Formats: sequence, C-alpha cells, structure tokens
Amino acid sequence: MEHVTPIYILSGFLGSGKTTLLSRLIASFKQQGLRPAIVMNEIGEVNIEGLAADEAVPTAEMLSGCICCTIRSDLSSEIAMLIQREQPDVIVIEATGIANPMEILDAAAEASLYMRIDVKKLITVVDAAHLLHLNIEQKGKTYRLMQEQIRAASALVLNKMDQVTDQDKETLQQLVERWNPYAPIMPAVRCDIKLEDLLQSDPQDRDEHSIVHNREGRDAHEHTDKNKQANSHADDHSHAHDDNHEHDHDHTHDHGSHDHVMSYTYYFSHPVNSVEFERLIAGLPRDVYRAKGILTFSDTNSRFLFQYAFRESDFMKITPQGQVPDVVVFIGEHFQKSLLREQLEQLEGKTSRA
Repeated sequence: MEHVTPIYILSGFLGSGKTTLLSRLIASFKQQGLRPAIVMNEIGEVNIEGLAADEAVPTAEMLSGCICCTIRSDLSSEIAMLIQREQPDVIVIEATGIANPMEILDAAAEASLYMRIDVKKLITVVDAAHLLHLNIEQKGKTYRLMQEQIRAASALVLNKMDQVTDQDKETLQQLVERWNPYAPIMPAVRCDIKLEDLLQSDPQDRDEHSIVHNREGRDAHEHTDKNKQANSHADDHSHAHDDNHEHDHDHTHDHGSHDHVMSYTYYFSHPVNSVEFERLIAGLPRDVYRAKGILTFSDTNSRFLFQYAFRESDFMKITPQGQVPDVVVFIGEHFQKSLLREQLEQLEGKTSRA
C-alpha cells in the first residue's frame, strides 16, 4: 500500500516560539527513527532558521511571501517535490507569523487532491504575554489575526507562561477555551511539552473534527464567543496590523495585503562588535517587532543565532553547516529602512576602525 505522508502545520504569531517547537519536533521524529522534512516560510529574503538548521533534514524554503496568499499556489508543488525527492516519513510546515491558518489548510487540502498526504494537526503556538496585552485593548488586526490562529487550531501550545501571573494564566486559559473549545491546550515555557501528548490522535477524533469544522464553517465558535467586537471581525482574512483601522474588512489576498508588514535584509561584510550590536538592537524603534540573524562577533570566537521579538533579544551559539553568510533580517511596520541601513553601516565602520 502506498505510503501516506502525515503533515503537521505550525501556526502562531511572530516571536511566539514556533521555531523552538519545530526544533523539538524534528529531534523527536529523528529519535523515533523517522525521516522528517520541513516546509519553511519567511516573508524576508533569507530563511535564517533554514541556514542554521541541520543539513540532514530536507527543507523546502518559500521566501519573500506569505504561504497563505502571495505564494500559496507554490505550496502544493513544494510538498510534491519534497515527497518525490526525499520520501520523508513526516512533514512539518512552519508558516510565517502573519499567515492566516485557514488559508494554509485550504492550500494543503488542494495538495491532498493529487498527493497521498494527511494533515494530522494544525498546531498554534500562542505567546501568552502578547495575547494578554492584546486582549486588554481588544482591537486591531494583530488581535484578530491571533484570534484566527487560535480558532483554527486542532492543538494549542500556550507558550511563555513564565511571563504572566497566576491570575493571568487563568484568564488566558478561559479566553483561549472560549475562542476554541475543541483544541487541547498545553501550557508551556519555551515549548517544553510532552510531544507525544501534542501529536497523539484523539480517541474521539476531536482534532480531526476541529480541522474539518474550521474549514467548513465557524458558527460553533461564533456562538461560544461573547465578545461581539471580536465576532464582527472573525472572517477578516487580511494580515494588516494597523490598530487604527479596526473596522477594515479586507478579504483580498493580493500582493498589497502585506504592505503594512516590511522586511529588511542586511548582509555583513565582516564581524561586528557584540556590545555595539546589542546597543543598536536596544535602540530599535517599536515599529520593528521581529528580527533574527546569524552573526560573527569580533570580540568572540563564535557565531551566534540572533533572535529579537517584542523588545527582547536572545543569542544562541551555533556552528552552521556549509557557507552561511552573516546576515540579519528585520520585520516590522513602516520603519525607516534607510535609517536602519545607515546604523548598520556605521556599526561595521566602527568595528573596522577598532
């Protein structure tokens, strides 16, 4: 009998911890003797996680566009080529943080029409602290997008729970349960959870029902949510995060739907000073809400994977395989690319003169 390739989709807003969970999943699959493969989506020009990833794991990269709209038509062909070329036992799709998971499910469903694949679960990783902040205002497209990502999930990882109080934990649990009463919720710190519990099939097919339910209609979810303002935007599939336009209903998925989201890629010509770089990052405008890169510092002997999300930065020592450039990608809304480029060029100039 022909092999049916199981597929897991990872959803979640920028900086929620999707890549951390992806790394844990890949390690778990390999420990089980399985051959995993990855479809990784980035809106920037460079797939940072892909550069630093284990070369033994086949990866299909979909860059400079969101998997759910501008390059949606490429998803099925990428999956097909990955299966034909690598014959993986399991595929994990990590979508960009601004993707609407419903559209990804539809794209995967199209692929299943002519390939033997089985979408097992849509897993949404939720940044607990960020959701708590957004829920206070209860407006804006970022809030509605996160709501969509939670509603579409067949499993939820409520991540970064160490950053909220016990009282807020209860509030978040109730909120997420109200938005999605079907999906199991797994509280976590750094996505450290029992993966077998996350991936196991529900004996009553609750996870399968949730996927079908979310593809065919949302009435049950709508009735469980008492927040009328949120309900009024439940079908808003735009990705804009402009809080000044909370009543904007944009159902299109053309190239303009991400105009509010900007990405800027900068390649370094030589190592830079770590202290100066951290000072630059600390001074980033709030319009830059995500950044990541691979860097060599002039004052250390190591290379680092750099991550920045919501005013917090993290550096992890890595040994990338192959010819990997020093590069950093910034993602945000309407920030000044020219000013950022000048600052980075000045940083390189300071290092070269040191």
